[in-house]
Amino acid sequence: MSEETLARELAHHEALYSGFAQQHFAKAAVRELRAYMVKRIRAATGVGSQSRVLSLGCGIGDTELLLAPHVGSIVGIDVSPSAIRQAREDAGRAGAANVEFIEASAGDAAVADAAFKEAGFDAVIAIFFLHHLPDTELKNTARRVRAWLKPGGVFYGLDPSRYRLSGALGSLLIPHLMRRYQTPDEHELKPAEAVAPFREAGFEARFRYYDFSSTPLAGLFPSWRFGYRVTRALDEALIRTPLLRALSSNFELIART
Repeated sequence: MSEETLARELAHHEALYSGFAQQHFAKAAVRELRAYMVKRIRAATGVGSQSRVLSLGCGIGDTELLLAPHVGSIVGIDVSPSAIRQAREDAGRAGAANVEFIEASAGDAAVADAAFKEAGFDAVIAIFFLHHLPDTELKNTARRVRAWLKPGGVFYGLDPSRYRLSGALGSLLIPHLMRRYQTPDEHELKPAEAVAPFREAGFEARFRYYDFSSTPLAGLFPSWRFGYRVTRALDEALIRTPLLRALSSNFELIART
C-alpha cells in the first residue's frame, strides 16, 4: 500500500473512531451482528480454548473481545491509533487478560513478521479488511498469513462482494451514509478472484456467501435488534438460493494450510 493510500485510510479511520464508531458499534443490532460473526468464526475455524488467534484490521476490538472468552489468546492489529486506544481501554474494563492490541499496519512486513512469524497462530481472521488492500498487497498478505499460521492453521475473512445488490441500492438511496463507512481507496471484491491469492500461497481456499440484508440493516438501523434477527434468518434461506445468492452483500473466505 502506498504512503498516500495509507494516509487516506488512516485519516478516514481516525475520523470514524473519533466517537461515531464507539457509539454506533455499542448499539443492540450491531452487537447482535458481532455476536453472530463470532459464532461463524468459531464454526469456520474450529478455534477453542487453547487457540492463538491474530486479527488483522481489528478496529476498536469489539469482535475480538467477544471472541476472547472462547480462545486461548488473541492479538489485534490496526493502523488507527484511536481504534487501538479504544480497544485497549475496553479490554481493560472487560478484564480480558488474554487480548493484546498493537498499533501497526498489517502491510508493514518488518513490524508484522517480527511480531508474528515465530508466534505460530492457529487462526488469522480479517473482518472487512481485505477489500482495503490493493490487489498486489492482497497477494503479499496471503503469503504473510501463510507464514504466520501453524501447520493446520486457518484464515477466515469477511468482505463485501463486488456483485452485492445492497451496495448498488445503498449508493443510489443513501450515498452519504455509504461514504461514512467507506474509505476512498477501498474496493469490493469478486469472491472467486479473492480466493486465488490464497491458493497461490499454498492454501486450500474457498468462499461462501454470508448475507443479503442483515449486515446492511444493522448499519442503517443499529438499535433494531429484532430487525437484525429477522433479516438474518431470511438471509439463511437467500444465500442458499441458486443464482440469487450471487447478489449477496458479503462473502466469507476460508483458507486452510
